[in-house]
Amino acid sequence: MQEALGLRDDQILVKTFVTEDSACEDAILELIEQGCDMIFGNSFGFGTYMAELAEEYPDVIFLHCSGNLSNDVNFVNYFGRIWEARYLAGIAAGLRTENNHLGYVAAMQIPECIYSMNAYFLGARSVNPDVTMDVLFTNTWYDPTIERQTADALIDMGCDVIAQHQDSTMAMVAAQEAGVWGCGYNADMTEAAPDAHLCAPIWNWTVVYKAELENVINGTWTCENYFLGMQEGMVGLSPLTKNCAEGTQEVIDEWTAKIMDGSFDVFDGEIKDNTGVVRVEEGQRLTDAEITSIDWLVEGAVVA
Repeated sequence: MQEALGLRDDQILVKTFVTEDSACEDAILELIEQGCDMIFGNSFGFGTYMAELAEEYPDVIFLHCSGNLSNDVNFVNYFGRIWEARYLAGIAAGLRTENNHLGYVAAMQIPECIYSMNAYFLGARSVNPDVTMDVLFTNTWYDPTIERQTADALIDMGCDVIAQHQDSTMAMVAAQEAGVWGCGYNADMTEAAPDAHLCAPIWNWTVVYKAELENVINGTWTCENYFLGMQEGMVGLSPLTKNCAEGTQEVIDEWTAKIMDGSFDVFDGEIKDNTGVVRVEEGQRLTDAEITSIDWLVEGAVVA
């Protein structure tokens, strides 16, 4: 984004390792004091702090990643239809499993994690109706030790494909060492688990950063939430590895084409939850807003 727009280093201030508590508010106030008039917050737990400060500083534009809070003045959220890439990764898992038992290492019990695991499992079931999935939550975005322990627990339960919604590679390392398979997240994790990794849903954040900044520079910015998907190049799937089952690429290419031309959406009905209740009726297609509010697991997935 910086390169594309010709921005200087001193025009972009970055604060890292900011925790999801009052430290977030402190960091934002420091950035405002340093003259920042556009602030991106890149963790779900920053949302409430950004919402409050957006009211206090109406001349500053606040953009929150993965949240569900916004106003109609200066505070928006942005994310991508990662469920599209998750669905494709699920196809790879559903074709690879030998015992039809998937495991999922999830961070938080929030919609972002829940709709992601649902999409992954729907993809798996699209090619393997007999597959089931156990989910364990770590209640942390990044803790390599806990992520490893949680993956090991799922493997001990008999799961032979491990997926993750975590920020380290330790779930994939656990799969590698146990001789099972895995689907990473955020980046291609093949290097960390060359004999286990199948593929990973990945992000291209440049798409939204560049677009939002260009609109500010051009004076055309409006307070609208951003949700971009595979069509816009914001989300995608890393290259399939040698560990995938034969024929996986052809199936994924088929479903990718349907997502790209709009003839298919991951949350097209009929979809039941894991208690058997129909949550999405036949012929119904959930909106982005409805998807990002999902708090139920699809049929066949359980919290272990």
